[in-house]
Amino acid sequence: MTALLATVALLLLPGTDAAAAEAAPAATAPPAPAAAADTVPVTLRINGRTHRLQLEPRVALLDALRENLHLTGTKKGCDHGQCGACTVHLDGQSALSCLRLAVMSQGQEITTIEGLATGETLHPMQAAFVKHDAFQCGYCTPGQIMAATALLQDKQPRSAVEIREAMSGNLCRCAAYPNIIAAIEDAQRA
Repeated sequence: MTALLATVALLLLPGTDAAAAEAAPAATAPPAPAAAADTVPVTLRINGRTHRLQLEPRVALLDALRENLHLTGTKKGCDHGQCGACTVHLDGQSALSCLRLAVMSQGQEITTIEGLATGETLHPMQAAFVKHDAFQCGYCTPGQIMAATALLQDKQPRSAVEIREAMSGNLCRCAAYPNIIAAIEDAQRA
C-alpha cells in the first residue's frame, strides 16, 4: 500500500523529482520466470537422414518433428495419444509421437509421412488412399496412412472387421472410415 501511495504522489504532486522517487519504497517485483531447462544434444534418424538437435529433455517427438525440423505432415491432434493424427513409425512400428519424448527416440529409425514416397512415386498405401478418396479434410490422413502401412507390414491377410479394429486408434472426424478401410484392403491385395 505504501508503494502505491508513493507512486500516486509522484504522479500527482507538482515539484517531485527523481531523487524523491528513488527514496520512495520500492514495490515488490514479481518473481522472474523460471529459467528454461538446459538443452541436451539429440540425434534423430528420420526418413533416412540424421538430424542433430539441441532440445529441452521434455520436448515431445511430435514437437521436434514439426517445430524444429519442419516436418509438418505429422499432425498435432489431441496431444493426448487418443486420436492418432501424430502416428509415425519407430523401427517400422506405429507410435504416437505426441506421447514420446524426442530423447527417447534416439537410435531408432523414425519414418514420417514425408518419408513414405520415393521421389514423386507414392507409396502403395498413399496411392490407395487417393484411389479410394479415403480422406475429406485430410487432417487425419497422414496418421491413418502411417498406421495402415505399419499394420500391413507383416503381410497377414486381414478382414475388414480386423482392419477396422486395428485402426480404431486413428480417428477421422469427417467419417471417411468406409473409404479408409477400402483403401487398406486394396493396398493389402497389391
